[in-house]
Amino acid sequence: MWAVVGLGNPGRRYSQTRHNVGFLFVKLLARDWKVKVKKRKYLSKVIEVQRDDQRVILVMPQTYMNASGQAVRQLVERRPIRLENLVVVYDDLDISLGDIRIRTEGSAGTHRGMASIIEEIRSTQFPRIRVGIGPLPTDADAAEYVTSPFKTQEREEVENSLLKAREALEHILTDGVDKAMNLFNQKN
Repeated sequence: MWAVVGLGNPGRRYSQTRHNVGFLFVKLLARDWKVKVKKRKYLSKVIEVQRDDQRVILVMPQTYMNASGQAVRQLVERRPIRLENLVVVYDDLDISLGDIRIRTEGSAGTHRGMASIIEEIRSTQFPRIRVGIGPLPTDADAAEYVTSPFKTQEREEVENSLLKAREALEHILTDGVDKAMNLFNQKN
């Protein structure tokens, strides 16, 4: 069984903000897979999907970003999900808008949602897809920037990065994280 957790903040106010690319990603998958992520469980909105011979749970924590770990902890405690099958998708200021990076493990860096997950599940050993929203403009406040909406001229790049992330996830599910890293972590 796999879990794909998209990080974001619940509510209309945050729906199109940079910090919500994880939610945007899960919604894109749900649309493509013709399902709705609406069942409330594990402090999240979830849907379980059968894809070929795999079960995949799509998850959007409803705890707000900085407490995402509470939802992820409930999920992994109550479902048979190995940490190597827990894929977290989130925004990253250190990656340029339009780019993605895949990692098999690692620290949270400055991302408080990831810090919450690592603290709650007591592990850094789970794959993640980092979706670029950077760089942070000079003299901009990071908290204000990540909770601001994408500009009109940025939307196409955001869509492209979400499509890359979707393709990367398909490789992760079928070929493994290392294969996806080799394909998508190349410098342009």
